[in-house]
Amino acid sequence: MGWWVKAVVAACVLGLAACSRDKLDVESAPPDTIYTTAEAKLESGDAEAAGKMFDEIERLYPYSDWAKRAMIMSAFSYYKAGRYDLSEQAAKRFLEFYPADKDAAYAQYLIGLSYYDQIVDVGRDQELTVKALRALRETQLRYPDSDYAREAKLKYDLALDHLAGKEMEIGRYYLKRGHYLAAINRFRVVVEQYQTTAHTAEALHRLVEANLALGLVDEAKTAAAILGHNFQASPWYQDSYALLTGKGLRPEASGKGWLRSIYDRVILGEWL
Repeated sequence: MGWWVKAVVAACVLGLAACSRDKLDVESAPPDTIYTTAEAKLESGDAEAAGKMFDEIERLYPYSDWAKRAMIMSAFSYYKAGRYDLSEQAAKRFLEFYPADKDAAYAQYLIGLSYYDQIVDVGRDQELTVKALRALRETQLRYPDSDYAREAKLKYDLALDHLAGKEMEIGRYYLKRGHYLAAINRFRVVVEQYQTTAHTAEALHRLVEANLALGLVDEAKTAAAILGHNFQASPWYQDSYALLTGKGLRPEASGKGWLRSIYDRVILGEWL
């Protein structure tokens, strides 16, 4: 995280500033004193108070080098405090004023983290997951050579898996209740949009189940063929194979539906 992490570590030895931090008159104090006091608050565990004090530097000494340093520290402090809204605001201000700064990649990454850390279980609304994906993707695109791009990629993949999990949950719900077309639509989203996630094998198996239930034999056989080609060792393929052979069928590309199109493109390489 650069110079400012070292500054945070150094703050722990600044006992005088820590002792006087509650008596500081920020309106008359120079920026370096406010900054040091804010660092001491952060080191002591009062991250939100630190964020507020870093904001004071920006208010009292706008456009100064101290304001720039305080802005990114404000974003970091609010993130540590769990005040994700304020962290995002500070990070966005930093990017607006200093898009080419060495800490810009971290500011963009913090925006993604502020959304990512609010992602809960797959049963909740996934708006925050979508926002996290966008912000993390932006980190990769704008700062591809930074350490944060690599970290953002890891978080991006996990968030994508989260969205796929949501589709699977809804698809299973429909499948159990015999709403096969609705279930197929959900599993199709996973296969077409989230094919790099850990849910793809199960989605293909569920497509075998749902299509067989509707009597759509060609689609079921093709889904199993894709599953067998990509996940032959998976228990999901074993289940699909048992389902088909139990009805005198076998996994193979058949028909002209959307699954056959995927089979032709991905497995046969016929992209046109």
